[in-house]
Amino acid sequence: MTAPLSWPLAYPVAGDDCRSPVALGFDAPFAEAVRQLAELGYDGLEVQVRETSARDADAMRQTAERSGLKVLGVATGPIAAQDHLTLTDPSPDVRRHALDRLLGAARLAGALGVPLTLGQVRGTFLPGLEDVQRTWAERAVKQLAYEAAARGSRLLLEPQSRTNTSLWHTPDQARAAVAALGAPVGLVLDTHHLEAEGVDAVQAVADHAPLTGCAQFAAPGTRGPLTVGDHRLPALLRALREGGFAGWLTPEHTQGGDSFKAAARSRAALADAAGALTPHPVPTVFQRGTAP
Repeated sequence: MTAPLSWPLAYPVAGDDCRSPVALGFDAPFAEAVRQLAELGYDGLEVQVRETSARDADAMRQTAERSGLKVLGVATGPIAAQDHLTLTDPSPDVRRHALDRLLGAARLAGALGVPLTLGQVRGTFLPGLEDVQRTWAERAVKQLAYEAAARGSRLLLEPQSRTNTSLWHTPDQARAAVAALGAPVGLVLDTHHLEAEGVDAVQAVADHAPLTGCAQFAAPGTRGPLTVGDHRLPALLRALREGGFAGWLTPEHTQGGDSFKAAARSRAALADAAGALTPHPVPTVFQRGTAP
């Protein structure tokens, strides 16, 4: 049995500024990815960008809306993955360049009225530089958070495993960082990173759902597409619902050589999991320009 999801369902796509399709997103140029995801019944897009800024917002929005989709979030992974720019690089020029790119992404997110997500661009520490690198990252993230807020967006910080970054690996660590920053920041919760850090994903969702703007899913172990019958999914959706989650869902995983099939599998798996839940009032979903 399948059922409609209570929240918008997005899929990662590469913006036109990316050097290549992103590894965990739809393997097609932006406009073609939009067309195929609309055919599959997705609600929107999580757009991964390198150097796009507010000047590109109208074209991006129009391309999505022609197919009946919405841009639900702007992600910044390619800034690190494709251009090797991070906020903790020992070179001040690299750090400045990374922050400039992120501020441009914040302006894009503000123009679109959607949140901005931050992951591996935080970078990794070098022996003997840990304290100063942490200070660099915290200062930059605070500046980015206030820039996003001033532009009508909101920064969402993603706890990621230590293979990606030296900072904020668990939801508790990220939440403590948010409190220390004193800035308007929410969370992204990704099942792959939670499981890699030994964090119970269902409990993490239950504990942090009100602060979470995006929930990302992948198959356990392989980080591949979701499968129908995955026992974790109904429990995760129930925890989101009971916790008052009001963001969007994103399957973020490897593509297995065929993005159309991968996206179809993940959508079917989430719809099947939704069908396993008991009826419940639909929560208020993500609204333009806001995030939980």
